[in-house]
Amino acid sequence: MSDHPFFFTWTAQNAAKPIELTGGDRAWFTTADGGRWLDLGALAYQVNAGHGRQRIVDAIKRQADQLCLSTANAVYPAKTELAERLLAMAGPGFSKVFFTLSGAEANENAIKIARQVTGRLKMISRYRSYHGASMGALALTGDWRRPPMEPLIPGVIHVHDCDCQQCAHGNRAGNTCTHGMAREIEKTMRLDGERSTAAVFLEPVPGANGVWIPPPDYWPTVRAACDRDGALLVADEVLCGFGRLGKAFGHQHWGVTPDMITVAKGLASGYATIGAVIVHERVAKHFDANILACGLTYYAHPLACAAGVETLKLYDDEKLYENAARLGPVLLRELDAVAAKLAVKSQVRGLGLLAAIAPEAPMDRWQKLSGELAARKLSLHVEAKRGTAIFAPPLCITEEELVTGMRSFGEAAVAAFGGKQ
Repeated sequence: MSDHPFFFTWTAQNAAKPIELTGGDRAWFTTADGGRWLDLGALAYQVNAGHGRQRIVDAIKRQADQLCLSTANAVYPAKTELAERLLAMAGPGFSKVFFTLSGAEANENAIKIARQVTGRLKMISRYRSYHGASMGALALTGDWRRPPMEPLIPGVIHVHDCDCQQCAHGNRAGNTCTHGMAREIEKTMRLDGERSTAAVFLEPVPGANGVWIPPPDYWPTVRAACDRDGALLVADEVLCGFGRLGKAFGHQHWGVTPDMITVAKGLASGYATIGAVIVHERVAKHFDANILACGLTYYAHPLACAAGVETLKLYDDEKLYENAARLGPVLLRELDAVAAKLAVKSQVRGLGLLAAIAPEAPMDRWQKLSGELAARKLSLHVEAKRGTAIFAPPLCITEEELVTGMRSFGEAAVAAFGGKQ
């Protein structure tokens, strides 16, 4: 039993390893023991703008002085500006925003919207996906967090993901998905009942489940399948959005327009609790004459909206999306160098400032890696059960910081997994 008067998440309480944060500066955070850590994981993937960004804090303070409380049907400048900025980022055709407090709530409300608009029940998502911890979002989720909570909401069907290295359809080169996993979604729609699927939920790149990069025609193929069936396509950009993959939204890499985009995390870079569903006009117009049966007490809270507006301005002012695109190849280069030094077979995957290395090693070696990283004050996402280490640093990280951090990681990995003789 932990001595703390609250629960720690995703762990047995007697195995929790709490860390007391005291502050931070851009790509670094500090702890109560005097430690200064290089944050190669953006805490829980949300700190895209970096730590200690005073301009975001100041925007929250100004909003608190002006208007600190509201109701869902209220209108005020920060709410309007944030919605307008999100619609502009999403591109032509997007016309409405539904605000939430988190990514899970964004996906919950996207489920509700899809079912209301289509009149259908079923949804398709992938194994090795994560869409949130609430009951509807968890039903979409494909990882270990779902089975303990079953039964969940009905109607969710899971399909295999785009692991081109182990493609069930023989596409090991990863250069096309015309006859691969993207087609499995279309086939599932047909076999499970044509015109019965409300929506397909996909992360542009499944992030927390291993950073699986789709081949170029994966998203266009799924978009075409949804169009033929009349199903909606939802891009879950909660983790990938706001520059993580080097573009405003990850799906923009493949020239596809989804029907809804769900966002959170980088929307306010963790400085406030806020998410959103960005809705295309072809979906939004349904509610011109029909009741939108969705609502939240803290819908578009003024402080969160102010944080979101200032965060988006910061991304533009500092060209952080461009920085992520520029440093993506550097991150992959450094990870490839680490893989080349290891005594065990390792796979490297990545896009923008989201990447993974997957050494094939037993659990005790992964436990050793965690200790080696702590000794070097490197924070990232070590997923021992999945055999993956995932990197997602703040987008403001410099090339020097990134290279130094990755080479320190390389030393830790060699110490944990062994190096080539």
